[in-house]
Amino acid sequence: MSFAVVTVIHDSAEDLERLLASVERHLRPPPAVVVVDSGSRDGGAQVAHDHGAEVVVLGGNPGFGAGCNAGLERVTAPVTVLLNPDVELLDGGLAELVRRAESANALLAPRLLDPGGDVQDSAHPRPGTVEALLPAVLPRPLLPPALRRRYEPWQSTTARTVGWAVAAALVARTDLLRRLGPFHPEAFLFYEDMDLCLRAADAGVPTVLVPEVALRHRGGGSTRRAFAGEALELRARRRREVVARRGRGALVLDDAAQALTFATRAAGHRLLRGRGARERAQLRALGAARRERVR
Repeated sequence: MSFAVVTVIHDSAEDLERLLASVERHLRPPPAVVVVDSGSRDGGAQVAHDHGAEVVVLGGNPGFGAGCNAGLERVTAPVTVLLNPDVELLDGGLAELVRRAESANALLAPRLLDPGGDVQDSAHPRPGTVEALLPAVLPRPLLPPALRRRYEPWQSTTARTVGWAVAAALVARTDLLRRLGPFHPEAFLFYEDMDLCLRAADAGVPTVLVPEVALRHRGGGSTRRAFAGEALELRARRRREVVARRGRGALVLDDAAQALTFATRAAGHRLLRGRGARERAQLRALGAARRERVR
């Protein structure tokens, strides 16, 4: 079973050390590892060299998608595992995803756990649909169990097709990823994974969550440092750019679902705990993004 791990770093030396140590600890034989350095200043490239990884140094920081594409160009193995540097293997389960990917015409995603062990909402329904309005209006905890499972695919305990999955960990045949792009190089950050999964679905390639395999994901450290926060306006703008490629109707529906979700959550938090500042900020960010011209 031959495969390669590709990861993109930007001032991610500490995370990278944990990732590579976990790869060496849990995978036998260890896979080839390609580390793409996007303008790091913290010695991440040296960490990669110390672990025997191939290092690709990019000029400056062209973004996550361009970095992944550059790493994929170096892969000669039949299967590629895309991993964020802030991911950590907990066991050898990743090898099972690779085994499945060898014969699958699909993008495979494991379950992601936060550092405390809680399941992250890393797999989602397709955006820009009428049915996405229901959980936006009615909080998911109030939905009947069957409907809640439909709208919370990340909670699934068995493998299932999802609309899109967070690309902190994604496994597929190398030739399939290359055929799909995999990422638009001009997209600097955020929602590249949604775009990839939607384009894959258009090509008849499903995204499948495999919850039997779980990885730890710390999440968002480098982006919070780079943007001094969550970059809510950039996130809102990027989501709208991706959904707009599905058509004007999809964009209108997704805008409505996002706005209703943020407004409902803000009202609920304020009523129950006097909070909701983040949701109100998300709502303002969406409003600002809607006033801009979608590229």
